[in-house]
Amino acid sequence: MLLVLSAEHRAHLGCLPRAGDAAVGELGRLALEQLRRGAAPRACETAARKLNIGIDTIQHGVEGLVYLLTESSKLMISEVDFQDSIHVLGFSDELNKSLLQLYLDNRKEIRTILGELAPRLPSYHSLEWRLDVQLASRSLRQQIKPAVTMKLHLNQNEDQTAQVLQTDPATLLHLIQQLEQALGEMKMNHCRRIVRNMK
Repeated sequence: MLLVLSAEHRAHLGCLPRAGDAAVGELGRLALEQLRRGAAPRACETAARKLNIGIDTIQHGVEGLVYLLTESSKLMISEVDFQDSIHVLGFSDELNKSLLQLYLDNRKEIRTILGELAPRLPSYHSLEWRLDVQLASRSLRQQIKPAVTMKLHLNQNEDQTAQVLQTDPATLLHLIQQLEQALGEMKMNHCRRIVRNMK
């Protein structure tokens, strides 16, 4: 699987050859620090002075490397696919080897960082439901007005929460059909490949 780079990311990574081989290691270090601790403008300013390069070049290079490393790590692309992905940038063999080594040395740590940044979503615990039917009211003696009330129990961060939902049977049937269609699509080969690459 190849990583497709947008024109903007290509432009950001395009400043790497201008920065020079010595600067690529420093930019890689800054990119990893940005992933670990967030943006650090002062570190970019210090690197710009030390390497005698414009601050914009440093920032664009770091942004490009952060994108390249995070997306490659998310997809867990192979060594060959990584090389093919950056080959289109037209870098020298030495720069390509430096970028590959940076990726191989840090992809596990980057995946760990990305896993910690992912939102903790609640998970299903149990469901209670009740069907209510209103047969008549003062204004209408004969009416049938069904409603389904559901209490959804969820686990989130070792705490249990409950959500109460109410709907009519027609909307509930439509929701069930949509969920069944989504589950059917998950069995397709294309979706299986995507899910496999997300893990």
